[in-house]
Amino acid sequence: MSTLEQLYAQADKRRVENQLPYAGALSPAEAFELLQLDPRTRLVDVRTRAELDWVGRPVIGDGQYAHVEWTRYPGGVPNADFLAQLKTAVEPDAPVLFLCRSAARSKLAAVEAAKAGFTHAYDLLEGFEGDKDGQGHRKTVTGWCFRGLPWIGA
Repeated sequence: MSTLEQLYAQADKRRVENQLPYAGALSPAEAFELLQLDPRTRLVDVRTRAELDWVGRPVIGDGQYAHVEWTRYPGGVPNADFLAQLKTAVEPDAPVLFLCRSAARSKLAAVEAAKAGFTHAYDLLEGFEGDKDGQGHRKTVTGWCFRGLPWIGA
């Protein structure tokens, strides 16, 4: 198991290497370790309510999970209340990990959170379901589920 310092150093290394405008990025395993080591850390799932209902969600410590849609379903309309809802769910100085299906929306959420003053905003690499395999299926190549981290299905 890593230390908090090692996890933050790895996230910061990715920030520098990729010129990220937020605190950094963590792999699913690193994110899970951070959640275990620091109870202030929040995992914010930015997928739609439909995705949670149809696909599932991570299982983590009590009070560490929040759901704040980046876009609304149906239609993919941006959630105009995203920042207001985020501020209700997470303290601005708490470490916050953004998660989506495949790590696209989570990057956008981390950018907006950092602009809004969340100084410890991180992207959770690979997402919940990860990339598609050769047959177009997810959860078989990368992602929270593929890495064997705890989750509950729909």
